[in-house]
Amino acid sequence: MPVSKARAAEIALRRAKLVRLRREGVPFDDPRIVDELEYASPGAARKDLIRSLRANRDEEAAEASAYRQQENERLDALLNAVWPRATEKQPIFDKEGNVVGYELDTRAVDTVIRLIDRRAKLNGLDAPAAVELSGPGGGAVRLDHVSLAELNKLISTAGEPDTDEPDEDNEDLRYVDEEGEGEDDDDTA
Repeated sequence: MPVSKARAAEIALRRAKLVRLRREGVPFDDPRIVDELEYASPGAARKDLIRSLRANRDEEAAEASAYRQQENERLDALLNAVWPRATEKQPIFDKEGNVVGYELDTRAVDTVIRLIDRRAKLNGLDAPAAVELSGPGGGAVRLDHVSLAELNKLISTAGEPDTDEPDEDNEDLRYVDEEGEGEDDDDTA
């Protein structure tokens, strides 16, 4: 049976008070939650909080979906307006107004690319960039016996291209095998 508007308003008010009290750190078994808000038990209050959060999440998802749809429609309109200039060669005129050739409008092409990029971001179509940090010889980075300063140094250099030249600054960042022996640079030659 559907809930009346008055009852729905009471539930919303009680849930708002419950959320406020929980944000203040009040435990579920506190009398302010059980007695004042008239919950049958702390478990009932906990379930109602979960219902409230779930309902808000669903409302937020619906609003985000409506926003995404509206933005997609706007992007469609803009894309439709600029598409012909980006895909069909346009006449090039000299100073006297004579046609000297035909070319694509590169500004329109750039605009189309930006619109497509915006749509991909809006709809989550771009895959995240994968980044991998590896140790000497492409092996694993050992972190079990590395100092905080060494970790920060590794983090600051992550993403920089490898060089064939030895790095004197990182001599103390040698790979250590499972037995705990350091890798000797002279044995690798």
